[in-house]
Amino acid sequence: MSELRNYTAVTGGYWVFTLTDGALRMLVLLYLHGQGYSPLEIASLFLFYEFFGVVTNLVGGWLGARFGLKSTLFSGLILQIAALSTLAWQAQNLSMPLVMLVQAASGVAKDLTKMSSKSYLRFVIKEDQSSRLLKWVALLTGSKNALKGVGFFLGGLLLTTIGFGSACTWMAVGLGVTVLLVVAVLPPARGGKDDVRFRTLLSRSTEVNWLSATRLFLFGSRDIWFVLGLPIFLSSQLDWTHTEVGAFLALWVIGYGVVQAFAPSFLKPDQRLWPWTSALLLPLGGILVAMQMDLPAAGTMIVGMAAFGFVFACNSALHSYLILAFSRDEQVAMNVGFYYMANAAGRLVGTLLSGVLYQYQGLEACLIGSLGFIILSAALATRVRLAASSG
Repeated sequence: MSELRNYTAVTGGYWVFTLTDGALRMLVLLYLHGQGYSPLEIASLFLFYEFFGVVTNLVGGWLGARFGLKSTLFSGLILQIAALSTLAWQAQNLSMPLVMLVQAASGVAKDLTKMSSKSYLRFVIKEDQSSRLLKWVALLTGSKNALKGVGFFLGGLLLTTIGFGSACTWMAVGLGVTVLLVVAVLPPARGGKDDVRFRTLLSRSTEVNWLSATRLFLFGSRDIWFVLGLPIFLSSQLDWTHTEVGAFLALWVIGYGVVQAFAPSFLKPDQRLWPWTSALLLPLGGILVAMQMDLPAAGTMIVGMAAFGFVFACNSALHSYLILAFSRDEQVAMNVGFYYMANAAGRLVGTLLSGVLYQYQGLEACLIGSLGFIILSAALATRVRLAASSG
């Protein structure tokens, strides 16, 4: 019962945080685009978010190992409350420096929370239960991504109905209530060791290093076209409203999360990684060819993104399992932090390229850049040694 209680508490806190994180991203993107900011200017705001994610994941793994995962988990939640409160307070006086600062804080909050939540599972599930670990990791990650999709829709809806400032206020209140509920339930996870050295930040595991490199290009490939180019394309080229853009992206991310949660029903712990990565070339190439042939843009995006989302979700489920399978209890916070540092670095590069490529060459250039990153990720994935299957 204690395992289930801990898993439920961690997952519940992560769920609510994810709702606010997804909604905030859509709020900032659509609100500033409506204020006349260019794609490159908006991308620069998200670069701060991703850059501080890189730093946080690297240092956060050490902090989790040194001071305990409960400390890093609640630090992330509280920092997100502060970020939302600042935006609500200054909603009528937003400036680029202020939004960049708040995005930096939100990036730190997101990765502290994610690193802590994922690492907790290694302490809940025994090392010899790989099948169970795959299922629980997939459920946590899949449900998180589904709720992130709900957050996208929520952000677009709140912006349309109650406005930017009020939306940030209510999200801060909801997250505050969540912190009070979870802090009383969740016991400390192992951690807080005095002998954890700062110089051990970089992983010494060959498997973790190859997996992290694969992750960098995998998530960079997604964000090159998805994080900025696609929503602006839908809004400016197809004339979709904020609510329609938020709903479309929300449905995609929800479906992605559902597939990820159920991925263990057709994936195995010894599943090869590179074929799933290579398979991403088919739907992405199909979208690009359809655009070149001037096929209906809305239909092309719906079909292409559905196929892309299914394959990407399977990749992500395998990745999330493997990083924990490659880590022992005393290594988990450090390895997960290093791994998600690579994830954030990929998102950072992808976000930058998304703004640059879309502003100067449009969505098709973003898709070509994404294809290049997928090829690199698939090549690196061939070096990832499979975790042993048991349990």
